[in-house]
Amino acid sequence: MPGSVPPSSPDPVDDAAPAPVAVSGPAHLLRVTLLMAGSCLPILGAVLIAPVLPKMQDHFASVPGAKALVPLALTVPALSVAVLAPFAGLIVDRLGRKRLLIVATLLYAVFGTAPLWLDSLGAIIASRALVGVAEAAIMTCCTTLIGDYYSGHRRVKYLALQTMCASASATVFFVLGGAAGSAGWRVPFWVYAVSLVLAPLMASALPSPAALPSPAARAAVGPDPAAATARRRFPWRPLAGICGLTFFGAMVFYAVPVEMAYLLDDLGVKNSGVIGLATAIASAATVGGAIAFARLGRSPGPLLPAVLALCATGFGLMFLAGNAALLVLGAVVNCVGTGMLLPALLTSAMSRLAFEDRGRGTGLWMAAFFGGEFVCPLILLGGESAVGSLAGAVGLLGLATALVAAGLAAARRHAAAAVDPRPLPEQVV
Repeated sequence: MPGSVPPSSPDPVDDAAPAPVAVSGPAHLLRVTLLMAGSCLPILGAVLIAPVLPKMQDHFASVPGAKALVPLALTVPALSVAVLAPFAGLIVDRLGRKRLLIVATLLYAVFGTAPLWLDSLGAIIASRALVGVAEAAIMTCCTTLIGDYYSGHRRVKYLALQTMCASASATVFFVLGGAAGSAGWRVPFWVYAVSLVLAPLMASALPSPAALPSPAARAAVGPDPAAATARRRFPWRPLAGICGLTFFGAMVFYAVPVEMAYLLDDLGVKNSGVIGLATAIASAATVGGAIAFARLGRSPGPLLPAVLALCATGFGLMFLAGNAALLVLGAVVNCVGTGMLLPALLTSAMSRLAFEDRGRGTGLWMAAFFGGEFVCPLILLGGESAVGSLAGAVGLLGLATALVAAGLAAARRHAAAAVDPRPLPEQVV
């Protein structure tokens, strides 16, 4: 009797697929540590010099346009990543992940420490743009290697760990930059030299994907059977959807870190210690969300509507907050959601990519994410101008997040209803 075939999951999580590398022992621990450390380098570039921007502003006060140019030194790496990550992905697929990662990590130290010797503000901004070039390659390579080395729920676990480490490192680097900046605005740039230690360790400890099982062998055990096909099309359509959602998700992700201090200031909180503590609490909530996602061990697709709804709830509380305590509570709720959101989006993207396309696909995903990061403050600034307050702009973003969550939930229900689970009637002969 013929019957209907159950639909395949749009977000495959290959439970039975073994990882192509060892998943225990000292070598495994060192490999994971290096990949997480490499993933934190772009975060270092994004926040390390934030505490010294006022000192840079004073140093370059005589330079025309310094008021706008000095903050650009902080944000231009993110713009470079957004523009160049797709090209980094193409290079990753053609030249190899490990080789590009090592070269980019060395260049990161060269470009990152350049402001120690540069006296021109324009040259410093140019060096910061080059830091973004290195970051695009590093982040794309590290994320692609996680996808190469691990499969199934291990991949979900380590992508969530990547988010957790990045979120925790943001707080650490902010404190480190502030402490080092007390000795002068140039001093924090020495921290970029840490990549000189990481590069040789990566060269010796990270196995080359060329030494992993062949695409045909991976297809026999992994989630990408299409990799065994010599000629196939890049999955533009499914990846375009997840990249569009990622662009929006990045705005949701960065709204609290970017605007928390201003929201507290609007409520009359002027003490920098209190503001720093509130930001640290929100950052810890992001880490908690990433840990929760890793422990759930579920396919990310069904979780996305609920995660976005949680983010929207946090934004709603922040919009309604009339005091600092309620604002922090809303930020914590939102950040628990964003801690789950980022690995859910990244895992969804990785599940759609064969080995040969993983670098290019990861680069496109990175471009979407960092593009959303770059426009986040601009969108909120436009919202503030429209409604008259930053809290109102956050409320609008919360409403948009709720609508996206509802749209995703409705789309999933529609897709499920489109498949009739009942068997077809027997044919009468």
